[in-house]
Amino acid sequence: MRVSLWVAILVSALLALLGSVFVVREGHSAIVFRLGTIVRTDVGPGLHFKVPLIENARVFDRRLLVLPAESERYLTEDKQDVSVDFFALGQIENLRVFFRATGGSEEVAVQRLAPIIRDSLRNEINARTLQEVVSGDRTSVIGKQLKAINDGAQTLGVKIVDIRIKRIELPQDSNVVGSVYDQMRSQRKQVASQLRAEGVEQAQVIRAEAERERAVILAEAERDAQKLRGEGDAEATRLYAQAASKDPSFYAFQRSLEAYRASFGDGQSVIVLDRDDPFLQYMKSDR
Repeated sequence: MRVSLWVAILVSALLALLGSVFVVREGHSAIVFRLGTIVRTDVGPGLHFKVPLIENARVFDRRLLVLPAESERYLTEDKQDVSVDFFALGQIENLRVFFRATGGSEEVAVQRLAPIIRDSLRNEINARTLQEVVSGDRTSVIGKQLKAINDGAQTLGVKIVDIRIKRIELPQDSNVVGSVYDQMRSQRKQVASQLRAEGVEQAQVIRAEAERERAVILAEAERDAQKLRGEGDAEATRLYAQAASKDPSFYAFQRSLEAYRASFGDGQSVIVLDRDDPFLQYMKSDR
């Protein structure tokens, strides 16, 4: 009987220990109830204790969740009927408010959020033409309404992070569909023409800049060449003057030889001069 008593005590202690411990995983939070009344909220990840049989805990996922919604039909500003398929990304922001508003049921939260999101999308799509809805930036369709949606979602303790439009179905009228596609093609052509025009303009600017740089480089090169030629001529003149000052007669003879070489270098030149012309003074014989 003593053994049975000890076994009963150990089993009771084990059950009491198991009933007093609960675990909250990463990305989750818990609410602790005492006889149905909330005593602790936003209990974070880790190992926690509660009073057995008196307290119980419920764990909720605080990570981003996909909140599905059924496709909805809207009228655009130009009275065209479109079907929009979307989903929302949200998470529990205030656990106490969420539990009190929904009883901790995600399905209830989705059901109450759906009309808020649909009404906000309706306001935005009703203010846009079919062309703007189809060909525009889809994020801009719901971007302006996200604050209003969160104002309504705040009463549920939920925060909507983003809303994504998956698909937009056009009206069944083929003329309307064709008109939308024609407008989209026209817009793309306008964008392409604008890009080509900008490319041509940039090319012209680049070519003009290259031509200007080329002209500057050539002008600077010619300037430097003229400067070098001038310096060379000045140096040659200085050397000639220096040579002439040392031996004028030899300098005159040397210059005459250079003139003869330049005049008769090809062996076919004919020069008609007077026999007493000074140009021929070194060609005369003393005999």
